[in-house]
Parts: sequence; C-alpha cells; structure tokens
Amino acid sequence: MNVTSTVIGYPYIGSKREWKRKLESFWKKELTEKEFEAALKQLRIDRLKHQQNLGLEYITVGDFTKYDRMLDLAVMFNLIPKRYDVLKNPTINELYYAMARGAKEVVACEMTKWFNTNYHYIVPEYEGQKLTIQGNHILDQFLEARDEVGINAKPTIIGPYTFIDLAKGYDEKEKALFIIQLLPLYVQVFNELTEAGAEWIQIEEPSFTKNLPLEEIQLIEEMYKQLHEQAPHAKLLVQTYFESLHAYERLIQLPVDGFGLDFVHGGKQNIKSIQEFGFPKDKTLSIGVINGRDIWSVNLAEAVSIISTVKQLTNLENYWVSSSCSLQHIPVSKIFEENLPKELYDHLAFADEKIREIAHITYFIQKGSWLKEKLVANSMKVIEALTTHPIRKNERVKKALDTLVPNDFKRFVPFKERQQIQKESLKLPDFPTTTIGSFPQSVEVKKTRSAWRKGEIADAQYAHFVKEESARWVQIQEEIGLDVLVHGEFERTDMVEYFGEHLKGFAFTNYAWVVSYGSRCVKPPIIYGDVEWTHAMTVKEVVEAQELTDKYVKGMLTGPITILNWSFVRNDIPREAVALQIGYALRQEVAALEEAGIKIIQVDEPALREGLPLRKENWEYYLQWSVDAFKLATSDVATDTQIHTHMCYCEFNDFIDPIRALDADVISLETSRSHGELIHSLKENPYELGIGLGVYDIHSPRVPSVEEMSAILHESLAVIPKEQFWVNPDCGLKTRQETETVAALKNMVIAAKELRKQVITI
Repeated sequence: MNVTSTVIGYPYIGSKREWKRKLESFWKKELTEKEFEAALKQLRIDRLKHQQNLGLEYITVGDFTKYDRMLDLAVMFNLIPKRYDVLKNPTINELYYAMARGAKEVVACEMTKWFNTNYHYIVPEYEGQKLTIQGNHILDQFLEARDEVGINAKPTIIGPYTFIDLAKGYDEKEKALFIIQLLPLYVQVFNELTEAGAEWIQIEEPSFTKNLPLEEIQLIEEMYKQLHEQAPHAKLLVQTYFESLHAYERLIQLPVDGFGLDFVHGGKQNIKSIQEFGFPKDKTLSIGVINGRDIWSVNLAEAVSIISTVKQLTNLENYWVSSSCSLQHIPVSKIFEENLPKELYDHLAFADEKIREIAHITYFIQKGSWLKEKLVANSMKVIEALTTHPIRKNERVKKALDTLVPNDFKRFVPFKERQQIQKESLKLPDFPTTTIGSFPQSVEVKKTRSAWRKGEIADAQYAHFVKEESARWVQIQEEIGLDVLVHGEFERTDMVEYFGEHLKGFAFTNYAWVVSYGSRCVKPPIIYGDVEWTHAMTVKEVVEAQELTDKYVKGMLTGPITILNWSFVRNDIPREAVALQIGYALRQEVAALEEAGIKIIQVDEPALREGLPLRKENWEYYLQWSVDAFKLATSDVATDTQIHTHMCYCEFNDFIDPIRALDADVISLETSRSHGELIHSLKENPYELGIGLGVYDIHSPRVPSVEEMSAILHESLAVIPKEQFWVNPDCGLKTRQETETVAALKNMVIAAKELRKQVITI
C-alpha cells in the first residue's frame, strides 16, 4: 500500500503578510525589480522548507503567485489584450501589474470571484491573439524547489478547461480557435516539466464540478484525449474541488493517471458516484478529506472513517491524503494567536495545523497506529468543549428567532409607492450622486488606530480623531458636490470585522490574514457562538456627521450574508441559522439608526452571490434563506426611510430575481470592468427599482476623465429610467489615495451634472 500526504496548495501570503509587504514595496519603488524577484524567491524557498518541517510528504509548487494565478497564465500564454499596446516597452512586471491594477494610460482587466469563495481572480481576455509561451514560471518554480531545496515537487497548474471557462472575449465560433491555440501550450508545459523530472503534474479543474451540458462534457473528453496523445509521458492528476465531480461516470474515465476529489464539499455525492460507477483501478485517487475552507480542527476518527469507506469502495492501493481545496483560503498558522478563549483556540486549525492533521492521518493509515497517544481522544475533547459552551446556548437569541412571523420579513408598501413618498420626502435631484461608503484609510488613520489598539492613546482621544477625520471628509464631499454623503468609516478596520467586534458570538485574531484580491488581505472574524446585538454600533459616528451638513448622510451597515460569507463560521449548526441570527441583530441596528433620524440606510451585500452553491439545483434554498436574512434586517422601517444595498457583481441575467427579491429601494453594482455586459443584461431584463451602476473602477489608481464617465452614464441611461438612476463609484474607496479619490469624484459629479442638463434640455 502506498499512501502519501499532500495538499492542493499552500498560502503564499506568509504568516505575517511578508508577501504583501514585498509586493507593495515594489509598487512604491522601494525595491528594484531585481530586489523584488530575490525577495519572492526567498519567500518561496522558506515556505517549501516550512511545509517539509510540518511533515508533508508531497509538496506542491506553482501555487505561488505575484498577484493572481489566472493572470500568471494569461501573461505566460501571451493572452495580452491589445489595449496594453499603449505601454511603451514595458517590462514583464510592468505589463503584468498594468493588467492587474491598471496604469495611467490603460484600464485593468476585469476582476471577479473565484467560484463561491471570497478570492477574486483576474479574468483572461481572448481577442484572437497569437498564443505562445512567454516563460514557463511553473517550470521555474519546480526547478527552484529541486535545485535549492532538494524537493521533487508536484507542479500544479489551472487546467485548460477551467481556464477557458473563466476567460472572456470569445463567442462560440472563436472558442474552437482559442482551444486549438491553447492546448499545445499546455502540452509544452507538461512535456517541459516531465523532462525536468516531475513525477506528477496536478491539473486544477474546479469547473468540472459545475453543471456541465453534454456538449461541454464531450469537449472536455476531446481536450484531454489530445493532451494525452501529445504529452504521453506526463503523469497527470486532475484535481477538482468545491463540489462533487459532475458527470462522474464519464469524466472519471479521462485518459489521466489520477483524480483528486473533494470529500468535504460534495463528499456525499462523490461517495455515491463511486458506489454506483466505481473508480478506475489504474488511477491514483487524491482524497480531499481535510477542509481547506474552514478553520476548525477535524474529527480525526471521522476523517479516517471517510478514507476507510473510500478505500473499501475502490480497493485502491495507491492514494493520497489531501486537503479538499487549496489552503490559500485560510490563514497560515494559529501559533501567533495569544488572545483567544482557550476552548476556541484549541478547536482551531489553520493551514499549518491542517497539514499536521493530514500527516497524522497518513501516519495512522501507513502504520496502523497514531503517532501520539490520545490524539483522537483529544481531538474529540476540544470539539465537545466548544459545542457545549454557554456561548452557543444563548436563550435570548433562541427565543427571539422562535417568535418571528412572516410579516417580519417584508415591507408592506410596494416599491413604486415608496419611491414616490421618498421622492417627496428626500427631495433629491435627478441622478443623485453618492459613494459606496468608505473613504481612504490614510497612513495617519491606520497609525492612530494602531496606537489606540495598543493602548498608547485613550478612547476619548481616538474618538476625537475619528470625529475630526469624518468632519474633514464631510466638508470634502460638500466641496465636491455629492448629493448623499457618508461619514467615511474611519472607525472601521474592515466592513465585517467592525460589526463582529460589537456583536456577541464573534472572536478576532491577530494574524489570521487571507488574500481577497491582489495584495488586499482581510482578517475574517470567527463566528463561534450565538450572534446577539447588545448596543448601537454605528449611530454615534453617523449622527455626528449628519449634524455637520444639511445633506443626507447614509447609515452604513454590512449585510447578514456578507458578514456570514466573509467570516469563518461555526460548523455545529446550519449556516442559514447563523444568517438569521445576524439578520435579527442588524434589524435592531437599523431601528437604532432610524430612531436617531437617519433617513437613508445602506445594508451592503457584496458577498451575496459568492455564496451560491456551484450546482444550480441548490441555488433556490440558499437564495431563499439569504434573502430572508436581508429582509429580516431591513423590512421594519418607515416607508420614507430609503434602504440601499451594494453588490460586487457583474453578471446579471441569472441573478436578477434574487436582487429584486431583496426589495431594496436602491442597489449599487460593481460593474466598471464589465459595464457593457451589464448594459446588455439590463436590456434583456429591465430592473424596476433604484440602481446605480459603478461609473469607475476603484481597484485601480487611475483617475478616469469626465468624458469617460459621461460615456458610461449615457450608455446606462439607455436601460435605466432617470427616476431610478443613481451615480456612484463601483465599490468602496478605502484602499485608494486621497488625491486620486477626490479627483475621480469631482469628475463623477461633473459628469452627473452635465447629464442633468442634457436630460432637461431633451
């Protein structure tokens, strides 16, 4: 029997965000290109050695990136959109980061969610380019591991079908040409790796877990037939994750040497498929039994039981014990967390701890005994200690939710009537301008908050600073000419963390960072108990800002599903139960804002869509309880109180019904990188409520011109009646610099005012 421990991928961020710091230092020109490359090489080497020390037997390379792995492949394959020709003799890094972040002369590539996670990838754009290999970075990382560390690693690459599936810019006629050009490049990569001594090559195909029509299944079969024929000596393992393998009976027969299946998400269906169709005797199976998307320690006995079941069904002698997906979706290590309750800390397992769990399980299977005495008993003990803790037995929360009735989930006045009442009450101009909520978190803001958290300045001093910064930005907004203002959220580190700090049932870490996009890292809270509202969380800052202006200042809340999806969530009760707890807590905060006189309240749900199950047959139930949680939070308001929401979302056709079901008076959408696609969608599916399409991309430092924004506004006006039309950036401005923010907002307001004049003239 040959059993090996491995993971699909390991975090590249570093335990204290070392990767992020090197990247941002390079962007600031504090590092030369040579120094930057040397720093990244050292980070890669250190992480390989670290995984070795943790006891991992088969280590992965190719999972390290300079920004995003889909972008890595796009640049590697010369999939460079023509608009980047305006750059004059760029280095590879200059071109790469222009595609990622934009440059003065050119906009960035579109960015969207990686399946149903909170990670964002750069969308490759096919324009009929001639595709060639522009440097094989996966081979480079393999050789680096071999020559510098002495590791014969497992190279990984995002598979050809997933790459094509997630790319854009081609129609069905062009798709064939795209594939014809792309497959030889994969063959070249496989052959180069094989010649260099790679024993296995991991091909990540998460798109194999989506609903696949027959023609796509046939396409996959033909693609892999060609790969096998043209790279016959490459030992390939197709790795799937996030769900069970779709069309199992056909895809499991692809001419590859192994398959990786997720036995955490979609595990029941994968086992059912194996029972029904078997597993090929000539293939190696990678059993993804350790959850790569949560932070809870595994029940070791249960994990071994799953492996035992799979082994009995397959009778395989060769298999791997692995994570369910890449560990990049969780923090690196819990060893730096010194301030957590013991019962919580003991039950946590981040990436390093999960590798140890994989090593323990592999050792048990290999040797027939556990490496340490009482390992299984202790694993059960820490799980039980948290399950029975009083934090999970809050009777007040239980009673409140048990007494909810259907009327608690709806507004009684239809939108059209509310719209007229709000128009008369709020007296806003046509095409009202606003922002999504946050303003730049300057060095001074971060430094002052850090000093406050360390106890170096008193609460009163910090509160005064936040108040002054908010007042300064109220004045800036008035000078710019915005119609509906925000207080800037300077008291908030993160749009989820802040609320968790004020609600019962949450815990917070010091170093549990994960990448959201690019170098943007977040530190998700941990929901480990019943969620309860105990005091007003946002009223003070918003009211202080409102007192400084005659214009409306929006109350700003993060929605229940976003708090859920952007947190690490307890696993002892269903997620929908946690969502309702959060929705009920926010309902009380909305009431507090309304009681304080705030007439416009925004409850953001940028993560609503990302929580969708990958299989469409599972969408209905998720959307039902997600919409219910949002409506529970927002329905108990007066008719003339205007409820806004915000979504990070570009595709629209398959999601318009749930957006309508939220019954928010105004929704703003992150659309600037894919504006034309949304316009097309709105032509096919008109939207009847208030809507603001993001007119510029806040993820890029470039400042768009008035003309550029005006063109977007006029295009939008073709599908949005002026009575419903709001003007805003496409997301919050927290990560931007003040000068570029002010310049962009001034141009946005000018564009909106010009539109008002033109429409009145018409």
